[in-house]
Amino acid sequence: MAALQPGATIGILGGGQLGRMLAMAAAKLGFRTLVLDPQENSPAFQVSTDFLIADYTDNKALDEFVDRCDVVTYEFENVDVFAIRSLQKRVPCYPGPEALKVSQDRLIEKSFINDLNIATAPFTVIDTRSDLEQALSVGNGVGILKTRRFGYDGKGQVRLSPDKPERLEHAFEIIDTAPCILEGLVDFEREISVIAARSIDGDIQLYNPAENVHQDGILKTSTVPADISVESTNIAQAMVEKLITALDYVGVMGIEFFVTLDDELMINEFAPRVHNSGHWTEAACVVSQFEQHIRAVSGMTLGNPVRHSDCYMENLIGSEAKNATEIATRSNTMLHLYGKAEIREGRKMGHFTTLT
Repeated sequence: MAALQPGATIGILGGGQLGRMLAMAAAKLGFRTLVLDPQENSPAFQVSTDFLIADYTDNKALDEFVDRCDVVTYEFENVDVFAIRSLQKRVPCYPGPEALKVSQDRLIEKSFINDLNIATAPFTVIDTRSDLEQALSVGNGVGILKTRRFGYDGKGQVRLSPDKPERLEHAFEIIDTAPCILEGLVDFEREISVIAARSIDGDIQLYNPAENVHQDGILKTSTVPADISVESTNIAQAMVEKLITALDYVGVMGIEFFVTLDDELMINEFAPRVHNSGHWTEAACVVSQFEQHIRAVSGMTLGNPVRHSDCYMENLIGSEAKNATEIATRSNTMLHLYGKAEIREGRKMGHFTTLT
């Protein structure tokens, strides 16, 4: 595909905060954007060139969407694979359906990663209650039950241990509704992530690893640089290059890792989209992850991902967004609110990044 010229239209499936930031980055590069989302007050609508309010399965709306776009991308990984394959026959879609298929099912994802000789947490397939009981008996009653599909920000999972027997009933309820896996607990020292980008012609650019802290299953902070060795950084980046190449990926991807007490690395999961743990790139890099993604899917040359500053990014969750006025007064701090109309517990309302 030849690089799109300014004035071309980039279609974005999904109008949340990631779609919002993608639309802002596209505008900076001279592109128009068309966002499709079923919610009338989607944050991305506030900054996009135009938008369509429709369900992702609305064929009439999808026809209009495709007819008006020069390329299509998306802000979340639960886009229907068959829909992307259908759209791809009419307009380029990046990332492609293969990455979506792999990322949408934890069993397929971990098996794919293991087949590349990259370590993940140990896991067992759980289809029935008896499967879980057997797996827990082998694993000393400890593990994290996760649905194979549609888990996000701690949803669809429960941490099991002998000292919390009441959680087992919740786990049984989850199994009754969806296929699952049971992950073994990893004795890790820290969690890190790498934001990677790959262009249509196969060029790969990697941002520095961020060290992440989660709270109730939701990313709370990302600190750059991560407190890991140069050797660990090189190993993580080599794993990322192997994964992103094997998927023939185009766009930005977020890859999360565990770093064990023995300084071993294993991939926890990857997301085929721009990633919360890469929000720091807005403030600490000349080319953010959002601009990098637009560059990749539009056929442009990728930008230099080097950071000019160390930094600390923190998500504003729920009522924490009420502190925005005070945060905006802090020195060396970039505040980004998502324009969401309603504050809710556990909802990401914005973030700030402080250069350190």
